[in-house]
Amino acid sequence: MKDDKLDHCVASDENDFGFATRAIFDGGAAQPRSRRNAAIPLCGRAAHGTANGTDSQFLAPADALAKKLAGLEGANDGLLFNSAAAAFTTLVLATSSPGDRVIMHRSACTATTALMQNITSRIGVEMIAVDLTDLENLRQAATGRSHLVFFETPSNPLNEVLDIREVSRAAHQLDLKVAVDATFASPALQRPLEHGADVVLHSLTRYVNGHGDTMGGGLFSTEEFINGARRTALTLRDDTTLSTDAAYMVSRGLSTLALRMARHSASAHAVALSLESHPAVKWVRYPFLNSHPDYSVALRQMAAGSGMLAFGLRADERAIGKAIGKLRLFSPALNAGEVGSLFCTCGDISQAQHVALVDADLCDHLGTDVVRLSIGLEDAEDLIEDLWQALDGL
Repeated sequence: MKDDKLDHCVASDENDFGFATRAIFDGGAAQPRSRRNAAIPLCGRAAHGTANGTDSQFLAPADALAKKLAGLEGANDGLLFNSAAAAFTTLVLATSSPGDRVIMHRSACTATTALMQNITSRIGVEMIAVDLTDLENLRQAATGRSHLVFFETPSNPLNEVLDIREVSRAAHQLDLKVAVDATFASPALQRPLEHGADVVLHSLTRYVNGHGDTMGGGLFSTEEFINGARRTALTLRDDTTLSTDAAYMVSRGLSTLALRMARHSASAHAVALSLESHPAVKWVRYPFLNSHPDYSVALRQMAAGSGMLAFGLRADERAIGKAIGKLRLFSPALNAGEVGSLFCTCGDISQAQHVALVDADLCDHLGTDVVRLSIGLEDAEDLIEDLWQALDGL
């Protein structure tokens, strides 16, 4: 006899669902009913197998979440950590040995750049930064001790958009693995594996969680690579696993990721267009502006421009600080990708200036005119009005 209740719970093929549906439903996995018991079956074990046959409903919360995120990225498997730094450490250790060279894209000096330098130097791996928009630089930097190319796109804070397909093609010709930090796009807007990358890294602290109340990181790739990364993670001195509570909170955020990214992107695009017309603004960097130097690449590999933008002002540092201090709807913060709008200035972003990053030829100083915005879910009209009143008189 047919069990109607069971049939109601069975999806014919999970891969037929759209992104927003899969972010919420994959047989109930990673959608805990409570933070203390995060894997209660809703319609029975048989009803909740995933498309690849894994009973993810009965996995530990972090493992179930990793499977779901891997599916959204188009990866075979994933591994979650308590921070993006732990994910990056594991990535480097899983691909490189002491004395090896990791090739990275040269971008603006940030605290994250300093952290990555600290991680690689601590494990005896050289970090060399080159301009990956010119692939000849990659070919010249690669040696027999190079195994990994790592870059962020869109980048922090100036929203450079690297062509994942072209960089991956050139790297693979040199027998290099390509890992992409796609945090500022999220899997809702950009999936690097579809463009030829081998590994995707995410700071789950940002858009995937989306509420600024927990930390996490993740790696997503083939099952073979993730198994190796898992073995590597076990050798780390500290426990880097994502806690049950953090998995719950990231899962909660993931359920609304598609909706939030659409709103973040639409509002940020409107704000960017408005700022371009302001007389006090010298330049605006937002991937989906026609004026962006990487606009055509962004259109090709991103579904929308995300919620991050940067702009420069025609004023000195003191005047900029005074103007920014008049903002009412934007909070000062280094974090990004939250439901509320945030801002930070060049000094905040580059707080690691005491580290000799530029002398090490790893990155470029930001100009003192740079302001970075993380556009939240408020009404775009209110955010634009707030920015204009703050910039009035510059």
